[in-house]
Amino acid sequence: MSAEETIKKDITENDVVLFMKGSKEMPQCGFSSRVAGVLNFMGVDYKDVDVLADGEIRQGIKTFSDWPTIPQLYVKGEFVGGCDIITEMTLSGELDQLFSAKGVEFNKDAAEQIRAANA
Repeated sequence: MSAEETIKKDITENDVVLFMKGSKEMPQCGFSSRVAGVLNFMGVDYKDVDVLADGEIRQGIKTFSDWPTIPQLYVKGEFVGGCDIITEMTLSGELDQLFSAKGVEFNKDAAEQIRAANA
């Protein structure tokens, strides 16, 4: 299976996928850690894909999304963004709206706590 086929399979079979450096339990860079931390704190069920474990996936996801950096978040097959975009969406409440609109379960109180801590 090619990198593109693997990526398509992951984002089709999972509601939320984070392509990141490391794993959700052990991120290997600060940007991946920030996005995984948000998703973990909000209780989102997501698949983590460690791009450091597979060079073809690491390059393939950049080509697939036409986005040059890692991490990359996909929700219901749709590319949402990287660390800066996810951080902004979390703080503005847009991420909550996206999850609600797409039927992704998350802890609304946790999302509010993140915003309160960053106000």
